[in-house]
Amino acid sequence: MQNARISGDAEAQRRGEISWRLAVAVAVGRHSFKRKNHCISLRLCASASNQSGLKSPSSTHKPNYEVNHLKSLAFCALNLVTAVAFSQEKPNFIHPMDLPLEVAGNFMELRSNHFHSGLDMKTGGRIGQPVKAVADGWISRIKISPWGYGKAVYIDHPSGYTTVYGHLDHLKGAFAEATLEAQYKARDFSIDKEFARGELPVTQGEVFAYSGNTGGSSGPHLHFEVRRTSDQHALDPQAYGMNPPDNVPPSIFGLRTYALGDSSRCSPYGTGAVGFPVTALNDSTYMLKAGSNLSAYGTLGLALNITDSYSNSRNRCGVRYITVSVDGAQVYSAHLDDIDFAKQRYCNAYMDFGMYTGNSMKYNRLYKLPNNGLRIYGNEMAQGRITVEPGKDHAVQIVATDAAGNRSKLTFVLHGATAEEAAAWPSTPEPGQLFRYNEANLLVQDGVRFSLPAAALYDDERIRYAVLPKPKDALAPLHRIQDANTPLQVSGEIDVAVQDNVDDKLNSKLLIVRIVKGKPVAEGGSYANGVVTAKVRNFGDFTVMVDTLPPTLYNVDLKTNMTGRKGFKLKIGDGLSGIASWEVKLDGKWIMMEYDPGASILEHTFDKYSSAPGKHQLEASAVDERGNKSAFSFEFTR
Repeated sequence: MQNARISGDAEAQRRGEISWRLAVAVAVGRHSFKRKNHCISLRLCASASNQSGLKSPSSTHKPNYEVNHLKSLAFCALNLVTAVAFSQEKPNFIHPMDLPLEVAGNFMELRSNHFHSGLDMKTGGRIGQPVKAVADGWISRIKISPWGYGKAVYIDHPSGYTTVYGHLDHLKGAFAEATLEAQYKARDFSIDKEFARGELPVTQGEVFAYSGNTGGSSGPHLHFEVRRTSDQHALDPQAYGMNPPDNVPPSIFGLRTYALGDSSRCSPYGTGAVGFPVTALNDSTYMLKAGSNLSAYGTLGLALNITDSYSNSRNRCGVRYITVSVDGAQVYSAHLDDIDFAKQRYCNAYMDFGMYTGNSMKYNRLYKLPNNGLRIYGNEMAQGRITVEPGKDHAVQIVATDAAGNRSKLTFVLHGATAEEAAAWPSTPEPGQLFRYNEANLLVQDGVRFSLPAAALYDDERIRYAVLPKPKDALAPLHRIQDANTPLQVSGEIDVAVQDNVDDKLNSKLLIVRIVKGKPVAEGGSYANGVVTAKVRNFGDFTVMVDTLPPTLYNVDLKTNMTGRKGFKLKIGDGLSGIASWEVKLDGKWIMMEYDPGASILEHTFDKYSSAPGKHQLEASAVDERGNKSAFSFEFTR
């Protein structure tokens, strides 16, 4: 017995020695060299160890070693956490505009292929509102593009955060000059220029730009983001001083169920319905509409059609936190408070993508699909998968909370059906070839080959195929592969055989197109051995067309006498493959043209490189994705 006791004491000492070394290594490695107050916390830890009677592992072992050791480690951890929290206290940014804060879109609101990564702030429908730095810092990046955020500025702050301002109309003063210089140096409208800390400093409240409607914007507004500088993850601006008035709880509109597993079944919705309707008891409490008999057999998942709004805005936005409990036990939680841009497209797995794209409904999926890389979920073992007991009624509660803390809840009874009850529900075998989400998949039909790598799908899917007659101007039948309501995480590859005879000189002009609402959308590709091959990131209807027409390029408002005028516009466009590049020269020298693809406009504002008086020769050219070219020239005087 004595030997066993000695052995146990030795084992305790060994464990204590290991944990001591781990604690010191972690504390020193992660914290002591970073900030002065972290070092203070380490000294406090050492002091706590001495006060508790804890000596180094080489000291004589005492029976109360582990208890004292754990106490000191807890004290050490508390001090470290406090120090880190103090050193990384959240900044309270000021509003970037002198306007009431009205939200058109909020953080992590559902969008096609991504979560919205900031706050869309209304500008009264106007362009040109002064935009201010929300805190002291420096402009670290200026990105200009015809797409996405359009004209965007990134400001780094000493607090360890970066703020982003998108869809700007133009920058001010030295910031505009730095942008123009970068564009002329790159000989490109689109730039992504980084700046060192001392190059472009800004102070809190300083106006550096003006709001606009550039890039992928659908109306004048300011897109504002807060990011953690270290990893560029986007964070909720409402946690950093952006506080729109909000006493409105989230609104719940419907509930959907999904059978998870070959033997599982869910009771059908009402005739013509896409989900179970709900009834509001008040502004934050909901129940299923009378007559909704929600039953299931086996294992199921849920999805909730839910949006949120603000006190001064009717726009439908997103919620921040959702939980699901069954019979009092939590089986699911999702906290929508951090965006890793590398995982943005997994938003399609979080929501019911088909309901979003096909029905404009924002169904939040309340269970995790197998191929979903988001780290927004709780540690519940079930991850939202609910297994019902036959013959038993289960109490289900869903609680949704918005960024201001307003809550809404839906409660209902979920009946566990027997096998006999489930067998009476209507059932239609799902057609199509089974694609496994975790395997490479291949569909081969006459005239078409379609392949997907593993992890392109979020779950197993039955992929349907049909062949339809050739559309107008097509050189192959229309190959319908599934539909656009089934999302893809990564691209697949499609080969389409050219059915019609084509002159060899036109092989480089061939491309795959996807027919969307009756119109061709270019997917590109290359031709070889009678087949056009392209990478595609959507299911849909595919065929082959040929593009031999040059882009359109013509004058809009150039005059022979441009004296006193601020600039000019050219019209540019392409009917099929799309614009690949353009170039405009004045007297043989490149000049900067802003490209607005939505309006199909190239616009130049006379600058220090183009405003000299006298006679000038303008030459413009454009090339589409199949190499077709257009040119335009014009003489004018300033």
